[in-house]
Amino acid sequence: MDLGIAGRTALVAASTGGLGLAVARALAAEGAKVAIVGRRHDRAQEIVGELHAAYGDLPGFGAIAVEADLTAPGGVAAAVAQTEAGLGQIDILVLNGPGPKPGAAATLGSEDIAAAFDTLVKPHQALVALALPGMRERRWGRILAVGSSGVAAPLPNLAISNTGRAALAAYLKTLAAEVALDGVTVNLLLPGRIATDRVTELDQAAAKRRGTTLEEIRLESRKTIPARRYGEPAEFGAAAAFLCSAPASYITGVALRCDGGLIRSL
Repeated sequence: MDLGIAGRTALVAASTGGLGLAVARALAAEGAKVAIVGRRHDRAQEIVGELHAAYGDLPGFGAIAVEADLTAPGGVAAAVAQTEAGLGQIDILVLNGPGPKPGAAATLGSEDIAAAFDTLVKPHQALVALALPGMRERRWGRILAVGSSGVAAPLPNLAISNTGRAALAAYLKTLAAEVALDGVTVNLLLPGRIATDRVTELDQAAAKRRGTTLEEIRLESRKTIPARRYGEPAEFGAAAAFLCSAPASYITGVALRCDGGLIRSL
């Protein structure tokens, strides 16, 4: 299938590792121009070099490294400005960021609730505010948020993440209806247990909390997944690339799960 995004400009937030990197690689493989955004500039530059080596011959492809902390004052504006200066106006916006610390709902304080919004809602809304007007004017745009299966079914001991991601999902669902007529789609992609450093950190925390081994936690986790395995980042990236594609133009306001059947509801 031709995804029809060759030459399109994509800003992928937090793409120096994990699911953000998986999405960036999938978009680059389709010939998109990709801004690798993150605080680790050296790593971003390494990734850009890897992408140019792999996809440099594709028509329309390009990639740049953008150093930015999207939670710091001015970070969002700097990321957008650098992306547009290097690659052109943003057609595809991938919202992503590091997950907050684990914790139970009963132990949350007001600072934890503030952190949920400061890290999981505010930077993403600010990115949308800057990129959306151009998308609406050109009558083509894709906004995709990397969420969590906690949006569909809140996860134990991840109260801050559950709170912030649910708020972002509500904002994006509302936005999707407002901009559909302008040719802009807004969707979420919800990972289950994907083999990333973040999931390893959560499994290690669970092992320490329960006084067991990492492998035992992973074994128990795999038993809860109908596919009986963790997903690969490339599988998540492929789903993301489709939602950002031209053929996906009639899919909007959707929270698609990429979880091997982990969440049992429809």
